[in-house]
Amino acid sequence: MNLRISRTAENSVLLGVLLMLLGDFLFSLNDAMGKWLVASFAVGQVLVIRSVGSFLILAPMIAGQGPRSLFQVERVPLQILRVILTTGDVAFFYAAVAYLPLADVMTFYMAGPIYVAALSHFFLGETIGWRRWLAVITGFIGVVIALRPSTAMLSWPSIFGLIGSLSFALTLILGRRLRQTNDAILVTWQTVGALVTGLILSLGDWRAMSALDFVAMLALGIVAGSAHLMITRALKLAPASLLAPLQYSLLLWAIVLGYIFFGELPDRQILIGSVIIVLAGLFIFHRKNIAEVTSKADVSPDGH
Repeated sequence: MNLRISRTAENSVLLGVLLMLLGDFLFSLNDAMGKWLVASFAVGQVLVIRSVGSFLILAPMIAGQGPRSLFQVERVPLQILRVILTTGDVAFFYAAVAYLPLADVMTFYMAGPIYVAALSHFFLGETIGWRRWLAVITGFIGVVIALRPSTAMLSWPSIFGLIGSLSFALTLILGRRLRQTNDAILVTWQTVGALVTGLILSLGDWRAMSALDFVAMLALGIVAGSAHLMITRALKLAPASLLAPLQYSLLLWAIVLGYIFFGELPDRQILIGSVIIVLAGLFIFHRKNIAEVTSKADVSPDGH
């Protein structure tokens, strides 16, 4: 009996890992599709039709829970702030990849866990030891190297990528604060935010498109929605400490897809910066796991 339970747990963890890897691949495919589309269409237009595609995935889930559940949420001000930040995350990402190689922009986003580690100290009251602070500083150095400390560092595309990655990090922190809210509801509201923002941005800049372009934009939303659901499910099947480092596969896929679809290859400076960011991020995950294990060991079984 215990052997059967153990095998079931192992299978769940394996399924979680596979879903996480597939979800990360779909996110990378979503990023490449988005870059291809914003080369011909305004960011606002892409956001509108992408949001409609996401609703095709979300609608059955919301219908099953009942539309009223959308308005029965915790901490409304934080919910609104999260919608603003997630919308900024997507919009700034597309604005950046319209001008920069996919791997360059993804390098900025890979610094998200580093920003989270730093910001969690101030916004979540989490204690961070000197080793993790050192890793945070090292990660920031990697970001600066990737940004290229020159006049190019102040170019609008680089600034868009940096703002987008910071918005992404703040979204992750708010996700911890709003963990009682159903995932489908969180994703639905952020999709509504992207739709409204897209409608505003596309005023006076709506371009004619073919049926193929329209289907591609719808597919963009379906792919993104599917990726969200896969990663959400993965986190319920396997420990976050095991899954979190797998998100760095996004950078690998960004390099591969950037080369296949756009003939882009990251230069040496981007590669050096990305390696520093990834190593710093992995160290932060490692130290966080050690800290959690140590804190649990310090608590006796009776809770005192």
